[in-house]
Amino acid sequence: MAIKIITDSGSDVPLEYIEKYDISVVHLPVHFQHQLMPKETDTSSFYAMMRESKELPTTASPSPVEFLDTFKKVEAGTDILVICMSSNISSTYQTAMIAMEMYKDEGYTNNIEVIDSKRFSGGLSLIVALAAQWSLTSTSLLELKEKVLRQSREVQAYFTLDTLENVIKGGRLNRLSGAVASVLNIKLLLKISEEGTVEVVEKTRGLPKALNRLLAHLEEKQHDFERAAVAIVHSNCEKLALEIKARILEKYPFKEVVFSSMGPVMGTYAGEGGIGVAF
Repeated sequence: MAIKIITDSGSDVPLEYIEKYDISVVHLPVHFQHQLMPKETDTSSFYAMMRESKELPTTASPSPVEFLDTFKKVEAGTDILVICMSSNISSTYQTAMIAMEMYKDEGYTNNIEVIDSKRFSGGLSLIVALAAQWSLTSTSLLELKEKVLRQSREVQAYFTLDTLENVIKGGRLNRLSGAVASVLNIKLLLKISEEGTVEVVEKTRGLPKALNRLLAHLEEKQHDFERAAVAIVHSNCEKLALEIKARILEKYPFKEVVFSSMGPVMGTYAGEGGIGVAF
């Protein structure tokens, strides 16, 4: 029994996983002022465009038709599992649900399920990567759905940003608080809450301390590391992310590392120099 995995571009799934497991990604539109950024824009070009832009790019949920068109491309008889970014930061999940009803109304008979992962970026990247692997051996769509929902509840995701400029511009942080934090070189250690929102865990002076505190949270979760996976995402700072990867593997021998760059959706809010770890 074949199961097709579909996600959205808030997931930051590495290209090698997309190609290996034939994962489909529905892209959220990204605009620079009134100009729609082409879907095929690579991450390095996006960050260069954002650096040169006076205004922060904006993102929106894809239309139900975008999801519907993706569903229609799936072969008859193949089940579909859609894994969306947190409904508490985007309406993409709701859009996918609308598209599912449209798909059924048009007479398509493929079994289809839509999941609100309550995660995004590295956390969602990890979930989608594992789901794609499990899809090869799952006996049913519902079995896979339950496994993915359980994984979504268990995944912990932390991240820290080098600059607060984008979260201030994007309205995710009070401007005055952000300005004070920037002047004092305060870095925020953030996590994705159980509800799928962003919450501040700690405040540190300087990025190295913030990264140390981020890695310290790996101590708190008991793992059979040799059978587990970790996701590492970065916003245009691959060298730093590779150093973090080396530090993690030196102490925690994860079986698998899902390593990727934040795409335009997450990169818009993170700005350059962000690091995220999900496990």
